[in-house]
Amino acid sequence: MILSCKKVNEDCNLTAYPNAPNSEWFKSHSGSKDESHGHFILSCSDGGFLQIGETGDITKSSKLLAIKTNGSGSYLWSKEISTGDHNLGNSAIELNDGYLICGAQDKNSSIIKLKKSNGDVIWNKSFDNGGSDAFENLVLTSNGFMAIGYINAEDDQNTFYTHGTGYLTFLNDQGEKTSGKNIDISHPYRIKSHNNEYIISGLSNGASDYVLMKTDSLGSNIWTKTFGGSRDDHCFGMDITNDGFIYLTGHTLSDTENWDTYTMKITNNGIQLWEMKRGNPRGFKPKYIHDEAWGIKATSDGGCLVVAGTGDEYGRYRRRCGNDGDNSNTWHIYLLKYDANGNLEWQQTYGGDKGVDWAGEDIDVTSDGGIIIAVDNGAFGFLRLEQF
Repeated sequence: MILSCKKVNEDCNLTAYPNAPNSEWFKSHSGSKDESHGHFILSCSDGGFLQIGETGDITKSSKLLAIKTNGSGSYLWSKEISTGDHNLGNSAIELNDGYLICGAQDKNSSIIKLKKSNGDVIWNKSFDNGGSDAFENLVLTSNGFMAIGYINAEDDQNTFYTHGTGYLTFLNDQGEKTSGKNIDISHPYRIKSHNNEYIISGLSNGASDYVLMKTDSLGSNIWTKTFGGSRDDHCFGMDITNDGFIYLTGHTLSDTENWDTYTMKITNNGIQLWEMKRGNPRGFKPKYIHDEAWGIKATSDGGCLVVAGTGDEYGRYRRRCGNDGDNSNTWHIYLLKYDANGNLEWQQTYGGDKGVDWAGEDIDVTSDGGIIIAVDNGAFGFLRLEQF
């Protein structure tokens, strides 16, 4: 893979980017179970951060977990919510009077409103939309909310593709379901609004392609498009620029040696402008390295930030060059910055202590132009990077 060079590390022939942002601080908080896994992070209006996920193993017993910190990453409050053994925390939005969390409780789609000050539950609603089901993401509408997720999951122990059916739910401002309908995305992950229209992204049947759908405010399909190559393409992240351009990210096996990050820009009419595949930023044997992107954020300059994890799934412990103590079996955060035309401006990896796995799960931009990353380190990791 050829990267646009800024500075080359001569020992490993790797491209270095001195304009990549440095780490400012890292804080880690956990729940009541042995491990906790965050999936979504929100930069809040008060300058603090909210991360959503689970504590515990969803194959045994898990609880939805929300953790709120201040602007320095110090713990403010947390909330654990569970009904039965299978509970998921998938994403959140901020309202004027609270945080709205979506996921699942006891394999039913759930939406929960929490107080901003202390995380107390204002209301908690669950719906059996069909079989094992969950909400993945939601968006504010003129008369309530639209939530997307899946129903009738055949593999509800899988956290990335459940072999279910995509489902769109309409709720009023008190979280009561008013209607719902199937949609032609096997596993939807993100929904965004633009000019009273709604963009939904996710995975096709069999998790073989990216799927992007535009609907009107009633959920009627305007268009549906698929993107990808000859092998599996898994779409997890989506964001929209202020002028309506759509960014998608995830990872792919199409025309790559192993999983690489796969990012694309699409017009508001569903026309792909560019796509980029990148991976193996640490210089290992590429056929052993997984580069798995989960989050994307459009930036004010028209470009985007992509966050991923990069590491060796096979225990090969091999480097292509150099001997700096890095280990391919230890996972690092992988962060990429693209400009509006798909040019790589910089990429960087961020790791924990020796032998400690870090993977980037989601990303947001802070009010002062910095970056906050949700880190999977066996807990809810919060990594703050300087302004970029």
